[in-house]
Amino acid sequence: LPSQQKGVGMHEPLVDAEGFPRSDIDLYQVRTARHNIICLQNDHKALMKQVEEALHKLHAREKEKHAKDEAEALAEAMSQNQSLPQAFAKVNTVTPGSPASVSGLQVDDEIVEFGSVNANNFQNLQNIATVVQHSEGRPLSVTVIRGGRRVHVGLTPKRWAGKGLLGCNIIPLQR
Repeated sequence: LPSQQKGVGMHEPLVDAEGFPRSDIDLYQVRTARHNIICLQNDHKALMKQVEEALHKLHAREKEKHAKDEAEALAEAMSQNQSLPQAFAKVNTVTPGSPASVSGLQVDDEIVEFGSVNANNFQNLQNIATVVQHSEGRPLSVTVIRGGRRVHVGLTPKRWAGKGLLGCNIIPLQR
C-alpha cells in the first residue's frame, strides 16, 4: 500500500480513537488499494481452485489409464496361456544332420500337433510312428511349444545316414 509508511496496512483502522476519519492519510487511496488487493486475492483463490480441480482430474485419468493398462496386460497374459494348446509329447534328443535337426526341431520342444496326431487323439508313441511311416518323403506339419510360444515346424521324414526317418527321440508327457 502506498500509505504503508503511516502504519496503514490491510487491517489497521481508518478512524481515530473518537471514530472520526483519520486526517493523516489519504482515505480514498487506502480504500482503493485495499479493494484492488482483495479482488486480486479472490482471483488468485479462484485460479488456484481451478488448478487443483484440473490436477485432480488429470491424476484420476492417469490412475484410470494405469488400471486399464494393467487389466489389458493381465487379460492378454491370460489369453496367451489359454491359447497355448495341450502338449502330449516332448523331444528329448535331436541328432545333428538328421531330418529333425534340419527342420529346426529342438530338444525340450513340447509337441502339440504331429501331422494328424494331437492331444485329443494321442494314445501312445505308435500313433506318431504310424504318421511318420505314411509320410516318408512328404512334409509333415508339426506344432511345438518352445519357450512359452507356439512354433510351427515343417518336418519331412526320410532315410538318412542315421537310424529311423526323423533322427530325434520323442517321449510321451505324463499327464
